[in-house]
Amino acid sequence: MNILIIGDIVGEIGVKKAKDVIAQMRRNQKIDFVIANAENSAEGMGITANIYKDLISNGVNVITMGNHTWGKKDIFSLLDNEDIIRPANYPKGVCGKGYNIYECKGKKIAVINLIGRVDMNVLSENPFLVAEEIIEKIEDKADIIIVDFHAEATAEKIAMGYFLDGKVTCLYGTHTHVQTADETILENGTAYITDIGMTGPKKSVIGMDVSASIKRFVTTLPERYRISVDKNTICNGCVIKINEDNCKVLEINRINM
Repeated sequence: MNILIIGDIVGEIGVKKAKDVIAQMRRNQKIDFVIANAENSAEGMGITANIYKDLISNGVNVITMGNHTWGKKDIFSLLDNEDIIRPANYPKGVCGKGYNIYECKGKKIAVINLIGRVDMNVLSENPFLVAEEIIEKIEDKADIIIVDFHAEATAEKIAMGYFLDGKVTCLYGTHTHVQTADETILENGTAYITDIGMTGPKKSVIGMDVSASIKRFVTTLPERYRISVDKNTICNGCVIKINEDNCKVLEINRINM
């Protein structure tokens, strides 16, 4: 089984790039299941109903979110859908769900979304404890468990990788929009990468307009972020290859297209 994971989609230009890559990889690499982080897909902040429909109708099986989950009001009408999840460690009572279980080729795939607490400016529950609690609930119900850890700190993501090694099939990081070159299979069998990167305009500062970003740093004055209009795009992510007999990870490979 081949699972494609698409890094943080930035803006409409990122949505288009993601759709193109998904179509190409489904044809050429026999992709069976697709997960995409889309919390930046609507003007860099949140997701709209139209973008949600566009991604799902073009081959995305699960949409994960992050610190910009609530960026667009449409999210409140979307979170009842099975194919979109938000960080599981938002406080109890918040609408939506932090994980779900899907079927693919006779296997049950659990996808969990978590958000970090280091330098994220989001009030959330402890992601380590929440992850442990969820896994205890679903370990007998899922053949494959995949975790999107939306976090800023490299150390927090690496620690989570070791914490969940052997308990989940794959743990990958999102949020920083810069792909790391540390993909590996940890000693107890969990596929890991600190950050899978982003999908959007290539000439940009993590998706945003270069001049506006530089102005913020040079002047320290507020400057509205806007998505770069560069027509050249990139798609970052990874492909997880899983043995269908025992559901063990065979390979984790980065993509940069």
